[in-house]
Amino acid sequence: MLLQQWRLSLLLVFLSHSALGQWLNYPAPGTPRTRDGKPNLSAPVPRASDGKPDLSGVWRTEFAPPDENSTVFDVPGDYPSTFSKYFFNILADFKPEEAPIRPEAAELTRKNFGSGGNNPPAHCLPLSIPAADIFSFAPFKIIQMHGLIVILYEVDNTHRQIYTDGRKLPADPQPAWLGYSVGKWEGDTLVVDTAGFNDKSWLDASGHPHSEALQVQERFHRLDFGHMDVQVTIEDPKMYLKPVTVKVTELLIPDSDVLEMFCNENEKDRPHLPSQ
Repeated sequence: MLLQQWRLSLLLVFLSHSALGQWLNYPAPGTPRTRDGKPNLSAPVPRASDGKPDLSGVWRTEFAPPDENSTVFDVPGDYPSTFSKYFFNILADFKPEEAPIRPEAAELTRKNFGSGGNNPPAHCLPLSIPAADIFSFAPFKIIQMHGLIVILYEVDNTHRQIYTDGRKLPADPQPAWLGYSVGKWEGDTLVVDTAGFNDKSWLDASGHPHSEALQVQERFHRLDFGHMDVQVTIEDPKMYLKPVTVKVTELLIPDSDVLEMFCNENEKDRPHLPSQ
């Protein structure tokens, strides 16, 4: 029963995203191509006018290797068993008895996992980060400009602004779902620091919580035209005993775009979710 309730709460998340991208097959200007006209995803990293890597494009987290996730997660059409293991469990690299989580956070995780319909996206609330960074089914679009990088997430129709103009994080921010982000370049790697979160989102689909003290650092490193490594470190001393770092590879979706997504439109799942 517990697993059924949890799968029901995830169905809203997975089935709300029935397609990947729009403006399909419209040739994007500046895309390197092979002799047969297909996008050359192994071409060199594109550069912005300041010489830094240009991260612009539509990206999606690489699917997990076969059999890495249990097939009990399969939902017809979406195949969550191919999603990044970190989307399901941000602490996947640790044995359960060695996970660096405080007892009160572990208890809250058990309550979240067992609550079925308490998953924030099941109530049309944002997935937030780092989960939105590693959600393999819904892509995100990076728009890079001088002094500012914008990320448009297809999931939840949310967006982030990453300021690269030298400003510091706000000292006393109003807590926000996606926090406040500033970035700087370390060589060819964009380092993004984010803080000022509220405590309403989960770190993953298993219900690992965080407090308003959460800080997230993302390191974006474009390997070539079609591949980008993203390393994510979460630090929340109120919930976890030490920082936790995970790494995924993002794949470019060429000649495409992100779709709009509005969870509340004709939403009929919540009346059927387990009562709280």
